Amino acid sequence: MKRDPQSFGLVTDSPAQQNATPVSLLRKAELAYFIDRLDTADQTWLARQNFTANSSDVAWLSDGSVVCGWSGTNDLSSLGHLPLSLPAGIYQLTHAVSDLQLLGWALGSYQFTRYKPATREAAQLILPKDNDAASVVDQAAAMALGRDLINTPAQDMGPSNFTEVAKLVCARHEASLHCISGDALLAAGCGAIHAVGRAAADAPRLLDIHWGNPDHSKVTLVGKGVTFDSGGLNLKPGASMRLMKKDMGGAAVTLGLADLIMSQALPIRLRVLIPLAENAISGAAFRPGDILTTHKGLTVEIDNTDAEGRLLLCDALSIASEDQPELIVDFATLTGAARAAVGAEIAALFANEKSLADEIFNAGEEQDDPVWPMPLHKGYDYMIRGKVSDLVNSAPSPYAGAVTAGLFLQHFVTESPWVHFDLMAFNTRNRPGRPEGGEAMALRAVFHYLRERYGQS
Repeated sequence: MKRDPQSFGLVTDSPAQQNATPVSLLRKAELAYFIDRLDTADQTWLARQNFTANSSDVAWLSDGSVVCGWSGTNDLSSLGHLPLSLPAGIYQLTHAVSDLQLLGWALGSYQFTRYKPATREAAQLILPKDNDAASVVDQAAAMALGRDLINTPAQDMGPSNFTEVAKLVCARHEASLHCISGDALLAAGCGAIHAVGRAAADAPRLLDIHWGNPDHSKVTLVGKGVTFDSGGLNLKPGASMRLMKKDMGGAAVTLGLADLIMSQALPIRLRVLIPLAENAISGAAFRPGDILTTHKGLTVEIDNTDAEGRLLLCDALSIASEDQPELIVDFATLTGAARAAVGAEIAALFANEKSLADEIFNAGEEQDDPVWPMPLHKGYDYMIRGKVSDLVNSAPSPYAGAVTAGLFLQHFVTESPWVHFDLMAFNTRNRPGRPEGGEAMALRAVFHYLRERYGQS
């Protein structure tokens, strides 16, 4: 929730410039020319530091300045490794960089400190005057919000805890929030959300957020919020359960994106639907073979209680479709099959319009937030058709699991253009600007697509 640039390794105070350490980016192709211009002492000093201008290389010169290797690409990694590798202090770039490169510094300064103090103070970079500082800080804040939510363990991030964070976001932007909780979900027709969360001590709920000018184009975001996934009665093995605090990653990305849209005042009429539940085990747990009635009226037979995320989403997507927005976007940590297809570092993208998928893919490429279009192959729909119900929640086939999950969700979307993201929401390794841990994947790709499509107020 912080908006102080210093929270993201950035400094705006002009007096700091007097003692700032100069930082230069150097491409490998420029290295020979750069070395030729140095005196003998600096050439020797650079050689001793094994500086070859690779993107991970950092070296100091005798005048106290820093030179960093750079691939020459416009991405987060240009500066993202520096905040926690350079000594604490204040630094200043010697040349212009893009907002995306500057954001890399901000994202690279992130540390999750709720339960343990920061390992070290991040280096601070003076914000260049020619960059859009407000946009960079707002993006960094949205990403940090998503990361913090995902990194927080389920003991402190159950449905009620997430709701309190959403209330703070809404209060900051004067957005309205309506919460349907517990058995009230049944009265609202959300039998699937209720079933997934009814075994847990912290009641399931659906958050419904509204913001913006009613005259603007309607955009609805939906995020899967399984705050912990034991697998239910189809219990996960221990290794698979270990990271399931992140199974609310879709909800975290959705709330972070909503925060960014409102902070940047995009001219849209925003609605956010976040179903929240813990998939726990008790005498009240839903069972394989149970048949649920969803908000849309379709019945779903439970084949596997560990395919619960689509049950949360199906009720929310049905509600999202009722007022026929111009666009529906959902985010979910939905299937292992998507990770098998595209790995942990790319968000799988499904859309009911190819042009929409192409445009968001391009936005992801431009913003170093990779997504990859996947097919909603209608021919696989037979795998999720039920024998005693309209649908089953898990296909019996081991093939195309991410596709059949997307096809299941598509049954609950009517008319509106729709995009579904099946994502990891977690960095499994440290990379520049992307520390290991929770990650708000696809957030920036969608934001920049929306900003390009609708402009700014």
